[in-house]
Amino acid sequence: MRQAGAYSGLLCGGVSGRSGPHSLPLARIKKIMKKSGEDVKMISGEAPIIFSKACELFIEELTRRSWIMAIQGKRRTLHKEDLASAVIATDIFDFLISLVSNSHTHAVAGPTSVMDVETIHYS
Repeated sequence: MRQAGAYSGLLCGGVSGRSGPHSLPLARIKKIMKKSGEDVKMISGEAPIIFSKACELFIEELTRRSWIMAIQGKRRTLHKEDLASAVIATDIFDFLISLVSNSHTHAVAGPTSVMDVETIHYS
């Protein structure tokens, strides 16, 4: 007999522990998905649910890494500089560097400018 997969709880609300499987507005996610390209015409009912969970996991990971930066700065409040430091210090968030580089004044950990990041990763 086939057993339920690891992600099957996403569709029935078993993973999050809340009343529903998602906490982000599915209509908004579907609207963003449709705006992603001209080729996107139809979206199944399950796709926005999976995207919602992916967004939640992304936000949680970025928040955890930002929180570490705040703790290293001996603070218990997240600031935009913590987010920028987390983005710069983490390779998987390199696609966000251009968004945070303008507001980022100094990194708690890692390179202090976008030029330093490019030098480290691409030299």
